[in-house]
Amino acid sequence: MGSSPAPFSDIGKKAKDLLTKDYNFDQKFTLSVVGPTELVLYRSREEGELYELKETKNKLDLQLQVSTKVTVSNILPSTKAAVSFKIPDNKSGKLDIQYLHPHAAIDSSIGLNPTPLLELSGAFGSKDVSFGGEVGFNTSSSSFIKYSAGISWNKPDYSAALLLTDQGKALKTSYIHYVNAFHTVAAELTHRFSTYENTFTIGSSHVVDPLTVVKARLTNDGKVAMLYQKEWRPKSLITFSAEYDSKATNTAPKLGLALALKP
Repeated sequence: MGSSPAPFSDIGKKAKDLLTKDYNFDQKFTLSVVGPTELVLYRSREEGELYELKETKNKLDLQLQVSTKVTVSNILPSTKAAVSFKIPDNKSGKLDIQYLHPHAAIDSSIGLNPTPLLELSGAFGSKDVSFGGEVGFNTSSSSFIKYSAGISWNKPDYSAALLLTDQGKALKTSYIHYVNAFHTVAAELTHRFSTYENTFTIGSSHVVDPLTVVKARLTNDGKVAMLYQKEWRPKSLITFSAEYDSKATNTAPKLGLALALKP
């Protein structure tokens, strides 16, 4: 499936992750503990053929909320199913099903509660060029709560995306460019049809060494943010982030600290 398109949720995701992922400004300490991954292999009775792969992941946060996700692959050809839930939130259960085809990636999701949220998305094309859309339906109100469409272009050194989002009320375009193995730049521009408002964010990521990443970004409203992330042990990260609002000079910068641990 190396030539298959990425899921619709990945359209524009690379640029968005560079500009937003791991930034934390809520002035509180955040701790995430990711538990071990359990892999259980099942083989069919026919000459040891691989039948399915079962994967279990657990995550514990500071609020003592446990997130669990169980993934089962190859129940049907090219199909993967996952059940996720959070404890003690008994309404957080969700079933996700993904189907991959050489020219399509279909994802569906349903909440495991009496009034579930239904979501369906699809991307078609190839890993280089793909287009698709998504819809979300709320069964409690019998209404569509989201629908989007988009197209993406992907090359080894860049990725660009164009998305019609917010129920058709906004047009978003994004671009990420890999300058080299150490430096990456990205930009995102959003136009809202109702207000004719344009907003943008530009940013960059820099690999200082194999264990250290520094990021920076600037938004159209004059906010400047920086992030420093260090992998102090395998897959365990400590992240410092700060944001300064140049239009609010009397306000102190926002600071954040996050720690992710993996045993």
